[in-house]
Amino acid sequence: MDILNVVYRIRIFHRIQSMSNSTTKHHWMRPLLVLAGIYNLCWGAVVVFFPNLTFERMGLEPPLYPAIWQCVGMIVGVYGIGYLIASRDPFRHWPIVLVGLLGKVLGPIGFVYASLITDQLPPVFGWVLIPNDLIWWVPFSIILFNAAKHNQLSEDAQHQPALSVQGAIERATDQYGISVSHRSVQQPVLLVFLRHMGCAFCLQTLQDLAQSLPTLRKQGIEPVVVHMSSDQEARQVMLKYGLEILPRISDPSQSIYQAFELSRGGFLQLFGPRVWVQGIKATWRGNLVSGLKGDGFQMPGAFIIQNGRVVHAYRHRSAGERIDYPAITCSITNPASASVLTK
Repeated sequence: MDILNVVYRIRIFHRIQSMSNSTTKHHWMRPLLVLAGIYNLCWGAVVVFFPNLTFERMGLEPPLYPAIWQCVGMIVGVYGIGYLIASRDPFRHWPIVLVGLLGKVLGPIGFVYASLITDQLPPVFGWVLIPNDLIWWVPFSIILFNAAKHNQLSEDAQHQPALSVQGAIERATDQYGISVSHRSVQQPVLLVFLRHMGCAFCLQTLQDLAQSLPTLRKQGIEPVVVHMSSDQEARQVMLKYGLEILPRISDPSQSIYQAFELSRGGFLQLFGPRVWVQGIKATWRGNLVSGLKGDGFQMPGAFIIQNGRVVHAYRHRSAGERIDYPAITCSITNPASASVLTK
């Protein structure tokens, strides 16, 4: 056994130990999520069965349509069930925590708009936000931060020897059986790596590609999409954007992602303030989250490949970052700028 192999095994051992220590150190996450679940179930039950109680305690007029307020209580109670499920394994069920935190952030934003801007809600109603939303911001954020760290370590521990870029270009074939290398000899290829198919940012990328496709085709660029889902699932999603005939490569093992050095995102790259803003914008454009369909930590990227060589590489700095695809294709006019990845 050579020295590099020994070093690799030692590194993996320390990674696994770090994962174990992380789980033990943050044992408070499970009871906290149980507490959040019980609180939501209790608060939701009170609203459903006693819809006027909150308003009476605050000296406010009861709602004109109590059934709407009862629906709010029902939604809050459903979140409680989600938190109880997440409490069994917070690092595995982090999407539930993320959706919960999203609601707890958007709720106060909506209150500020309705109270201070449109004057539709009295300021005293803001007291409801403290136990329902604000006190959970910090612990939920800490859970997501540690989930990001834990999942990154898990991926490293399971890491398999990666393909080289050249090997990936030659082996990666689309639904038509054509390799990226072969296509790049015929014409420059824009290789677009997506996030998981249930992500709003993945859908936004497909939306941007659909809008850019006429310009790219006019420039002689052939877009090829790399994804982590099955080919059939990817086709169904891309069909919504008129991209079902676009060449696509299924990479559920993420070996091609690894070959192009697309890492798994850190906390700020996935859950930072800018990502929240970008997520709201993506959703506003009609790209709705539809659940976790792949590795939620995988970062996207885009590469231009010409004659079997990478001539431009772009790796996203955040999950929600958008690319002006027609603009980056100018790099094909300067072969001297080829990426070091081709070495």
